[in-house]
Amino acid sequence: MMNSSTSLGVPPLPIKEAKRMSAEWAELPQEIVEYISKRLMIYIDYLRFRCVCRPWNYYVPKIPLHLPPQLPWLMLSHNSFFDLSTNKLHSLNLPSFSHQTLIIGSSHGWLVIIDGYGEVHLLNPIICATVSLPSLCAFPESVRMLFLDHNIYLIKVILSSSPLLNKDFAALAILSRRNLAFCKKGYDSWVLFNVNENHHWIDAVYKNGLFYVVSVIGTVAVCDVEGPSISIIETTISTGSLHRICYVMFSGEDMLMVTRDFTLEFEPLEFGPEPDVWTVGFVIYKLNWNLLKWEEIQTLGENSLFIGKNYSLSFSAADFVGCRSNCIYFTDDLAGKRDFGIYSLSDECIEPLPCNPQNSYCRFGCPIWVTPNPQ
Repeated sequence: MMNSSTSLGVPPLPIKEAKRMSAEWAELPQEIVEYISKRLMIYIDYLRFRCVCRPWNYYVPKIPLHLPPQLPWLMLSHNSFFDLSTNKLHSLNLPSFSHQTLIIGSSHGWLVIIDGYGEVHLLNPIICATVSLPSLCAFPESVRMLFLDHNIYLIKVILSSSPLLNKDFAALAILSRRNLAFCKKGYDSWVLFNVNENHHWIDAVYKNGLFYVVSVIGTVAVCDVEGPSISIIETTISTGSLHRICYVMFSGEDMLMVTRDFTLEFEPLEFGPEPDVWTVGFVIYKLNWNLLKWEEIQTLGENSLFIGKNYSLSFSAADFVGCRSNCIYFTDDLAGKRDFGIYSLSDECIEPLPCNPQNSYCRFGCPIWVTPNPQ
């Protein structure tokens, strides 16, 4: 839960004035209070609304069910989260983790966590709810030998929805960039999709009952967990840079793919050179469903993208304070732990994030975007 010491940026009123106003607000009819609360679209605004007075706190549900996806917070450490909309840090009371615990991603506001025993868990940092997924040991034997270092071979896990919103939620995992597997609520093990291992799978997104997975060259796998079945769309993009990561997301009904080019700089160390990763630019494509072809686009318009080890996200910047349009907010997901920034498509420049992730300490992995989701 959110720590009471967290600053919401609201200056206090004089005591007498606050008591008088609280008494007046408390007299509003319950139906009006409920009507107003359902029109608040920002989670922090919803929390502030409940805190106006005791009757409002009683009338308005603790967990809102109407909120759209929220602007992500950047998880800097075990319990420290940076809020772009307020430029403030929030402190959350999360359960303690062992030194072997790794946070490998986030999806629909839930952190994907692997402990030292290979057990996979989901944690919602806003409400401290947890859900267990099948462990790494429950992967089929044909791929189990890959998990000598699960931080490397379990590339990404994404969810179809929040586990609390849909009891039949599914999770899809990208393994060692060559294999795809899924599980559903109540499964004891992961189920492998029958897919050619020559593909280099790198990111996935969920839409209208299907998972869409992209390879580093733009091939698309459409995965149906109800079958289960998988179909491959053999569409590609130009190879370009040898050093590239790809991300896939939906912006409305458009499926976008973002390629992120980076350079490798090697710093001499006692036991050999250590690579340092630096992003140099991005290219954005939209899938033409009629031609089954990726087409490059030059602008995001009023939208902004958030990419990294998180479930890739697209937002209308006009809906959120502190969010810049036609920009890509990116975090380090290659363990360099210093490659963060805001890329502007207008001038093709990279600026630092308002906070400084390089000075943060997160022993559970790189800082990561997490959507605050109270459900």
